[in-house]
Amino acid sequence: MGLFPHTGRSGPRKTGILPAQEIRELISNGKIRSRSEISDDQIQPATIDLRLGDKAYQVRASFLPNRKSLIGPKIKELKLDELDLSQPALLRPGNVFIAPLIEYLDLPPDIGGQANPKSTTGRLDIFTRLMTEGESVFDLVPEGYFGDLYVEIVPRTFPIIVRAGTKLNQLRFFRGNSQSDDEQLRKLAQKKPLIYYENGDHANRPVIRDGLRVSLDLSGERESVVAYRAKKAKMPIDLAKIDAYDIATFWEPIHAKNLKGSLVLDPGDFYLLASKERVSVPPDYAAEMVSYDHSIGEFTVHYAGFFDPGFGYGASGEIKGTNAVLEVRAHEVPILLEDSREVGRLMYHKMSERPEKLYGQDIGSSYQQQGLALSKQFKKTPTTESETRLQCPATQI
Repeated sequence: MGLFPHTGRSGPRKTGILPAQEIRELISNGKIRSRSEISDDQIQPATIDLRLGDKAYQVRASFLPNRKSLIGPKIKELKLDELDLSQPALLRPGNVFIAPLIEYLDLPPDIGGQANPKSTTGRLDIFTRLMTEGESVFDLVPEGYFGDLYVEIVPRTFPIIVRAGTKLNQLRFFRGNSQSDDEQLRKLAQKKPLIYYENGDHANRPVIRDGLRVSLDLSGERESVVAYRAKKAKMPIDLAKIDAYDIATFWEPIHAKNLKGSLVLDPGDFYLLASKERVSVPPDYAAEMVSYDHSIGEFTVHYAGFFDPGFGYGASGEIKGTNAVLEVRAHEVPILLEDSREVGRLMYHKMSERPEKLYGQDIGSSYQQQGLALSKQFKKTPTTESETRLQCPATQI
């Protein structure tokens, strides 16, 4: 590790979320390790994609490890079945699976991590959480962590097919406190637009209150698709297949003409909706959607809530924000959502330095100019002019 782990080639390292070039440095220094070679396409502007190993275990219940109860022995205690992921394996909804990941860590003492589902994972209603040995918190990697990584997988709507190497979640690393408070966020919004509207104008005074507030879009021309409700399909979705499945088999499109500006969420159903605002994340920042907020309502608004640097951002003005796709589920009671209702808040995080490549064309991102986009496993269908706004080709939150 060296005598001065807090210093880099040019002096002390800055606090913030680590960009791709620092992630690659951690790999080359053996701080991020793997049982097989880490490919370049795993590294995003501010995250690394994590891969399933060659085994998964169906267990009776979700659990959190602690220092007295490690993950391996707890899996043996709760195991119902063992799956060989060297071959495609079927995971059915409502069951809990735990899989060791190929990657493992030996982090410096000043670096920790935070995990979240990949965008595709969230849009398929696959509930995933990272687990680390001895730590009784999901998705958080403590500073200086040394050990294996596991992922808990709970398909909630669709049967899915996975295999060794499937990427369900991603991990970002941070040094120090990266989160911007409201005052810092307002100053950022004065320098660089964070919110655009449909006509291309940016918000001079976006709503900032415990983060940047975003609202729901249920408006549009009569034929516009403003929401999708998931069907209880029996056909499994193979996550390795792209542009392979008919939308109608798995989703019920909901048109603006049938809503009159409001939508009732039925408990247990899964919906995809879009934000009214087009979000922009400048290159020196990343953002995260708060997934559950009692002040907004008894529903979850986002599983895969991480937005890479450059999301919806165009330095030359060619991209003026990108709609946030909201993965929404009501909990206990039916919930009425109306057009323009606040449904989430984005917390912005400072990068330790600007990534070498940004989200978008630099890395072939799937969701840079999305509207209400389904995951990439579904076929792209021709759209009418009125639907184009919400049917652009399809993360990261």
